[in-house]
Amino acid sequence: MKYVLLTLISAMLLSVSWPTYGVPFFIFFALVPLLMMEHGISKFSGYKRKSWAVFGLSYLCFVIWNVVTTGWLYGSKNPDGSHSLMAVLFPVLVNSLLYALMFQCYHWYKNAQGTYWGLGFLIAIWMSFEKFHMSWELTWPWLNLGNVFSDYPKLIQWYDTLGATGGSFWILLTNVFIFYTLRTWEAGRKRKELIKNSSVIATLITVPMIISIIKYNNFNEKPSGQVNVLLLQPDLDPYAEKYSKDSLTIEQDLLSLAEKNSTTKIDYYIAPETALPGRGSISETGFEKSLLLNNLKDFLSKHPGSVFATGISSHRLYFDQASLPKEAYQVNNGVWVSSYNTAVQLAPDQKVQVYHKGKLVPGVEIFPYMSVLKPVLGNAMLNLGGTVASLGVDKERIAFSNPYNKGKLAPIICYESIYGEFVTDYVKKGANFLGIMTNDSWWGVTEGHKQLLSYAKLRAIETRREIARAANSGISAHINAKGEIEADTFYGDQTALFAKINLYDTMTFYTRAGDLLSRFSIFALGFLLFYFLIEKFRNRTKKI
Repeated sequence: MKYVLLTLISAMLLSVSWPTYGVPFFIFFALVPLLMMEHGISKFSGYKRKSWAVFGLSYLCFVIWNVVTTGWLYGSKNPDGSHSLMAVLFPVLVNSLLYALMFQCYHWYKNAQGTYWGLGFLIAIWMSFEKFHMSWELTWPWLNLGNVFSDYPKLIQWYDTLGATGGSFWILLTNVFIFYTLRTWEAGRKRKELIKNSSVIATLITVPMIISIIKYNNFNEKPSGQVNVLLLQPDLDPYAEKYSKDSLTIEQDLLSLAEKNSTTKIDYYIAPETALPGRGSISETGFEKSLLLNNLKDFLSKHPGSVFATGISSHRLYFDQASLPKEAYQVNNGVWVSSYNTAVQLAPDQKVQVYHKGKLVPGVEIFPYMSVLKPVLGNAMLNLGGTVASLGVDKERIAFSNPYNKGKLAPIICYESIYGEFVTDYVKKGANFLGIMTNDSWWGVTEGHKQLLSYAKLRAIETRREIARAANSGISAHINAKGEIEADTFYGDQTALFAKINLYDTMTFYTRAGDLLSRFSIFALGFLLFYFLIEKFRNRTKKI
């Protein structure tokens, strides 16, 4: 029961630390009870199968954490309107399993190499796992530890140097040192050493925060310009209304919303992810002839100097099997199609600027490792509310240039806004402000849309770019370069939000270097594994 209690305490501390309802300061010692549980079972318990006990209890901890923080996934619905239990069970159970396997590796390494080497291994493998979890096709970095302070931007201004992954390193290092302090106190009861270690812990926690507050109070970067942006929030029900309404009616409602709120000169109209069309998609070979897109250009001709950026669903047809992209699927004899979640920017007498979403939601927009899993699963993914195909992606980020002013928009589409280093690629392409087009309406009134908005603040700090966020049902927001929300909307309102967006051109250290600590951690992990193998080989040689 002692070990179960320690496990539950860690699960509780991890859960209550999380945005947008928690207190993040618990995260600095949230892993300590879990580490105590592992150490107690390894060194002092009489269990015959200690590894199984550690795995089972750590899995319990991570399941509880995942359920509490991402249980809002249950808000998504099946096509018949019922809630999908598998939409939450699959990601929760699989994600928890990955965390538990990572912790199990720490358990094995610590028992083989000793506590101190093991604690270094824990930091290295956790950081490497978070980086891996941002890169593969089952990507789900929602619970990366550095995200936890997203609602406290004043305390993490140094993320412009090391990013949210630097925050993960900070949290892991503090947890490990607190555990080390407890172990040395239990072993020796030396008050002088306890005071010294406690001072180190206090320094680890407070110095980055003090640096952050200083950076916050001294932020005086001069913008290179300013643009007026109108963020459109049509509040279109994504399950029924979007597919039952005529596309022209949906567009007219959107333009009426834009016209009604155009009380001053607007440089950018920004609409949400897949705002157009209703049912179906727009052919990319016919963009210049599309009635929907030309209606937007006609609207802009009445508002000289304005551009319109919006999310759309688009597709491209192929008639030659030899030139097919890997995501294309057959729709008829001799006809294949690639579908895209797309951002476009339009201006009168200008070619349509196009970007295809590069980070896809597993199971919904991408069938992970389809060539391997589809023969095994068949249509099972579709039965779970997912997809049997994958959307196409752009391999590189782009920035939409504006023919009328200095604005260069980063067309970030929904899920992409979770990825720090990924977003810096837009800035490297010249973007001087970030535009997030998103549709968070799939989960209803839950923590999902709030957390996604909160994570956007991290991207503002990392890149020192202001954010114009247009969400279908909300929350649409203007976020400044210090990660603070200047103005936002209510969820569920059909409305528009006007924002004066400052343009910044300087690049932060994080924008140039990316997830530097993650790369160092991967190198450290390789070194620790290599060192373990060398030691094992030397010991075997000595025995011989």
